[in-house]
Amino acid sequence: MSEREALLDKAARLAKRYLDGVGERPVGATVADGELQRRLGGPLPETGQDGDEVLEALAAAARDGTVATQGPRFFGFVVGSSLPVATAADWLVSGWDQNSGLHILSPLNAAIEEVTGDWIRAIVGLPGSWTAGYVTGGSMANFTALAAARRHTLKAAGWDVEADGLYGAPPIRFLVTEESHYSIATSLRMLGLGMNGAVRIGTDAQGRMRMDELQSVLKKIRGPCVVCAQAGNVNTGAFDALERVAALAREHGAWLHVDGAFGLWAAASPDLAPLLAGIEEADSISTDAHKWLNVPYDCGIVLCAHARAHRGAMTLAAAYLQESPRERDPREYVPEESRRARAVPVYAALRSL
Repeated sequence: MSEREALLDKAARLAKRYLDGVGERPVGATVADGELQRRLGGPLPETGQDGDEVLEALAAAARDGTVATQGPRFFGFVVGSSLPVATAADWLVSGWDQNSGLHILSPLNAAIEEVTGDWIRAIVGLPGSWTAGYVTGGSMANFTALAAARRHTLKAAGWDVEADGLYGAPPIRFLVTEESHYSIATSLRMLGLGMNGAVRIGTDAQGRMRMDELQSVLKKIRGPCVVCAQAGNVNTGAFDALERVAALAREHGAWLHVDGAFGLWAAASPDLAPLLAGIEEADSISTDAHKWLNVPYDCGIVLCAHARAHRGAMTLAAAYLQESPRERDPREYVPEESRRARAVPVYAALRSL
């Protein structure tokens, strides 16, 4: 047996041992602060350590230092465990070690992204023209969607933000609520837009956007505008009235982004799907696959109704890149460094379910 085979077999055995015991062990970590660093750290070794010993050290630290999110008694936040087939598929991804940004570097990943995108659009009820990108989580999905919104709304106002930046650009009004996920604010900061210019719409007792206030604010706005609604408030689970929000956004020429990190997968349930009525009228949607779809951390998905805005906000050519003239280049739909084949465990989860 080669060293590679031995180490991979060892890692599989250690991972299975961990998962076999995760239901009985304490949910929280059981080591004192600093103990993990003491066990794993120390001066950088002058010579390399045997790979078998490295894996044993990591596995030993994991027994005491991880939180048992894969176990049946973990109920913290909105963190889900991963489906066995999704975990196994993610192991394959690590084994393949694909730089998935370009078709020429990974035709398999490009094909899986296309197929998985088709399946997600079918579940949610979106037109086939919608684009999809696979990123690190809901936060980066929001960032990508709002970057597309920035490009689209400013272009409609006669401004090329990718070429000319934001100096002198028409202001974009972002309509958010106090219940908007913090990643919306983070995205606006990273996009150079800030939160001071955002308009906060009031909410009801469940954290749903108030339609009367939204309508009143939209009537006063002139120029580029983006409305940020929610499908699944992370605190209460409540859904904004998306059908009504979409109608108001359309009436006033605003881009509608729906943060569906928590609730978009309700579309798969006949009982809950009505909560998403009107979602197909949005301009962009974000969601997580590592929540309800139960794929390994981390994985987010961005969906966009405007292919040119989506690709234009993300794509920049370089002389050393061999871009495909016909096939999908995944890097055109995500921030440049999101190159891990994140669609593979999503594909595995959807196909198995």
